[in-house]
Amino acid sequence: MSDNKLISLIIPLYNEEANLEKLYFELTKVIQPLPFNFEFIFINDGSTDQSFNIVKKLSKSDNRIKYIEFSRNFGKELATSAGLKQSKGDCAIIVDADLQHPPALIPEFINKWQQNNDIVVGIREKNKGEGWIKQSGSFFFYKIMNLISETKILPRETDFRLIDRQVIDEFNKFNEKNRITRVLIDWLGFKREYVKFTANKRFAGKANYGFCKLMKLAFNSFITHSLFPLKLAGYLGVIITIFSSLVGMFMLVEMHFLHDPLEMHFSNMAQISILILFLMGVFLCSIGLIALYIGNIHQEVNNRPLYIIKKKNNFDTDL
Repeated sequence: MSDNKLISLIIPLYNEEANLEKLYFELTKVIQPLPFNFEFIFINDGSTDQSFNIVKKLSKSDNRIKYIEFSRNFGKELATSAGLKQSKGDCAIIVDADLQHPPALIPEFINKWQQNNDIVVGIREKNKGEGWIKQSGSFFFYKIMNLISETKILPRETDFRLIDRQVIDEFNKFNEKNRITRVLIDWLGFKREYVKFTANKRFAGKANYGFCKLMKLAFNSFITHSLFPLKLAGYLGVIITIFSSLVGMFMLVEMHFLHDPLEMHFSNMAQISILILFLMGVFLCSIGLIALYIGNIHQEVNNRPLYIIKKKNNFDTDL
């Protein structure tokens, strides 16, 4: 690869005013000696603090900085998608704004890209300051996701990754509104390599992805990327139907053909109640799971825009 390649740095942010100047300093320090051109793409995902003003201030002194401002908070996944949509680089590197993704690893990512890898994924070996609840949740998420999904994802992989231009172009064809960027990129395939790292503590501020957001993201992932929950309703229905049939036959034979030798004294009401209970369980379980899929379909057929941009600068094309 020639040295005049352009590399895009995709930085979604939400209320990161205390981190941005430090992040910019660390990024510029790392990329300054590298023989490549760079562009910074900041995506302000509806921040309510001074994050956007800081980005605008930085852009006045560095024409490599471009920014997108959403009209409200649409979430990190759509912010990342917007950045990739507008990137012009021969590759793009996604970096969190809280400095948990070490900028010092960027040269290693680029080196592996130059070795003809289309995707370079950051694997988080440790996370300083991560609580046991989040660790447990992450463990079970990857276990369940790999069990039910057709797309296998490596445990502890992160959004901190480099993506080649060809992969970016293919990713931009996706239309899903409920999305996890890393899962969609994994679904695409392509040749990949990995970089292991220890995630730093947040430089400042609090994590914006709380427990509720993480749970919502996990459930959306299960629904969007796997049909197993829908199939599970059918499997469960078959199992319960067979079980209830066996119980019903046992009651019938024990009470009416063998004349209750075990003296269980099943009443007619008890027999009917057990059958109704099992059938109602199948019904409610099936309706509940199907409702999740109907809700997902409903969001897709609404055909709402993925995001709404209030301001932008330094872009040649419309978003």
